Amino acid sequence: MNVQPEASKQEVMPVEKRRGILSVSLRNHIAAWLFLIPYLVLYVWFMLYPIVKGFYISLHQWTIGREPVFIGLQNYSYMFKDKYFWGALWNTLYFVILSTPTLVIVGLLLALVVNAKMKGTTFLRSAFFLPHILSISVISSIWVFMLQPYTGFVNSMLHKIGISQEIFWLDDVHLAWISILIATVWWTVGFNMVLYLAGLQEIPEEYYEAARIDGANSWQCFLHITLPSLKGVTLLIVVLQSIASFKLFGQPWLMTQGGPGTATRPLVQYIYETGFRSNEMGLSAAMSYFLFAVMIVFALIQFKFLSKKD
Repeated sequence: MNVQPEASKQEVMPVEKRRGILSVSLRNHIAAWLFLIPYLVLYVWFMLYPIVKGFYISLHQWTIGREPVFIGLQNYSYMFKDKYFWGALWNTLYFVILSTPTLVIVGLLLALVVNAKMKGTTFLRSAFFLPHILSISVISSIWVFMLQPYTGFVNSMLHKIGISQEIFWLDDVHLAWISILIATVWWTVGFNMVLYLAGLQEIPEEYYEAARIDGANSWQCFLHITLPSLKGVTLLIVVLQSIASFKLFGQPWLMTQGGPGTATRPLVQYIYETGFRSNEMGLSAAMSYFLFAVMIVFALIQFKFLSKKD
């Protein structure tokens, strides 16, 4: 007679426990969503909606103050026939090819310097990273002042070492790109240095000790231990730097205004001029989406060739 109540009690207890666990899990999910909803609302409104709206605009002929007229893919067709668009795209690709390897190599070298066990490395870390916290307008103003002919700091230093020729850094096509590159490296390389420094400090010292016991020199340790260990950090820096270089705008706009002529006008500047000077919002939106597609393809290629399984 006592077996049946015991059995029923054993059957009831797990059900009650499951209900308690489910209620706790439900409360946790509700609490999590309550914290996430404010961010999700802002993210949808300020990120996802503009993306969808921008693509909608790219399919219309739209000038500010007038109703948009649907024209399908005509903006994209006109864009591909525009020689100035291709010129601006080439300028952007040229800067990506020029700046990405430079910033990766210089960032790695600076990280190796500040990671060395020497006096003053704390000061060097701060000095190398400090320009990164400045705004692009400040950076550009500094370098325009330093690169001025006759009175600029750079030309004055060149005169002191025996170079008498006056160099017009921002008025020559090739020198203008070099000037923009120098300003960009000085401004952003500190961030890459910090990423590489974090990667260097994650490498176990035992690896180097074992390599030295086997007779490896410093170069061999760097080639076979340091570089392979930094592959993930290098991939991150290459992708981030490529994306940032594709979005180049502030440096040429403030330093050269895209000149001389249109030699240093990147695609983002041309998009800006098309939208806000020529008042062709639909066409500028189409260019923006084409640039977005190029950046996605470029990033996928980098992941394909750089992220190989160990």
